[in-house]
Amino acid sequence: MLTVGDRLPTFNLQAVTRLDAPSPDQAFETITNDTYAGKWLVLFAWPKDFTFVCPTEIASFGKLNEEFADRDAQVLGFSTDSEFVHRAWRMNQEELRDLPFPMLADIKRELASELGILHKEEGVCLRATFIVDPDGIIRHVSVYDLSVGRNVQEVMRTLDALQTDELCPCNWQRGEETLQAA
Repeated sequence: MLTVGDRLPTFNLQAVTRLDAPSPDQAFETITNDTYAGKWLVLFAWPKDFTFVCPTEIASFGKLNEEFADRDAQVLGFSTDSEFVHRAWRMNQEELRDLPFPMLADIKRELASELGILHKEEGVCLRATFIVDPDGIIRHVSVYDLSVGRNVQEVMRTLDALQTDELCPCNWQRGEETLQAA
């Protein structure tokens, strides 16, 4: 698995970016690792569409999207489902209809494989989160088992801490004092 200090792999994936398009094919865009050049990326993966834990996490990222954007961070979510499955899921799952970030389709499992986050038996993405700095360097990685949802507030707190470029103590929150090296 890629880890802190590694470079985010290059990718070129189809994504669902909107449901209000005049035709279904206009709901999709190609997103690459350079689409949001110069921004922080919060890249998160989930196992499967049309499941139970996944929409709770995805909706939580959606609710905090403006706060991530205020921090010059672009949220990108993905699984190994196709862009058509993502679109159908968003259309049929109330809390996913108005998502403000792209849902990437990694149907060839290229990005998930390069990141090293495919579950060994199931062949789907683990619940992985990567925070990537504007230079394309991974600065945070967290991975959960298939059955456990992540804490999106903790992802936000971690981004805040990374953006200080300072020493941040346990449970540090944005606006609090950082540590000074003696």
